[in-house]
Amino acid sequence: MMKIVIPGGTGQIGGVLRRALTAAGHEVVIVSRSSGVRWDGRTLGVWASEIDGADVVINLAGRSVSCRYTRENLDEMMRSRVESARVVGEAIARAARPPKVWLQMSTATIYAHRFDAPNDEATGIVGGDEEGVPEYWGFSVEIAKNWEAELEKADTPETRKVAMRAAIVMSPDRGGAFDYLSWLVRLGLGGAVAGGRQYVSWIHDDDFVRAVALLIREPIEGAVNLAAPGPLPQKDFMRELRKAWRVPVGLPANRLMAEVGAFAIRSDTELLLKSRRVVPGRLGEAGFEFRFPNWAEAAQNLVERRR
Repeated sequence: MMKIVIPGGTGQIGGVLRRALTAAGHEVVIVSRSSGVRWDGRTLGVWASEIDGADVVINLAGRSVSCRYTRENLDEMMRSRVESARVVGEAIARAARPPKVWLQMSTATIYAHRFDAPNDEATGIVGGDEEGVPEYWGFSVEIAKNWEAELEKADTPETRKVAMRAAIVMSPDRGGAFDYLSWLVRLGLGGAVAGGRQYVSWIHDDDFVRAVALLIREPIEGAVNLAAPGPLPQKDFMRELRKAWRVPVGLPANRLMAEVGAFAIRSDTELLLKSRRVVPGRLGEAGFEFRFPNWAEAAQNLVERRR
């Protein structure tokens, strides 16, 4: 049994990990602003004593990206991610018995908006200066780069560090991405957005949990893509989701309609329009085998569990 501390563990991904790790017999400690062991996400406090003597830290803290990308919200995304990673690093550095592993949440959004080839860890192109995309998309990349920079520069020589460049984690939980997309499908709105050529990268929650377990177990360091090997264009992604829900049609949406819809649900079109063609390289090298490598089977499983 291990003691695993999860700062920022009250969201969807934290719930997925907490359930799985607890079921496996581990002691899981949630650190958050609202429940569990309390912290403010930026300063050392009593919460840091939980890290001293823990086996693993999985830092998920950061403001949700499901919001309008105003300057204020983007700044808060940056602050919440950078400051939480920095203070977790400080807690590990000061621990008399530091954890063996620090898994730091990052994002597949760090890669460039592209259609021509997939992004793996070795050959992928980090984004930020693509032509023909909104300027503020580059800020999302800067958030990811600064997030990972805090992990890299933390002085924790006894703790192995991994940046988890996660794609969208698909689980049947309420309030997650799968829940939102399923809601659109059942309303008849689950068609192609702006032509639907943009790639969607995703990972089934079961594979996400298994990949985290592998990263805890194996001597892997640095950036690792947590994404299924089968990213696919958004129009095909939604078609398979409609099949799983047995909804025959989905109305398409142009860019203007996508903007109106994103505004209505207080989200942003970057989440719909950026082509995230991300594939796992290092997981495969470590011998990881996906149970759900293809979206059609993953969507069917998730729908059955949701029903």
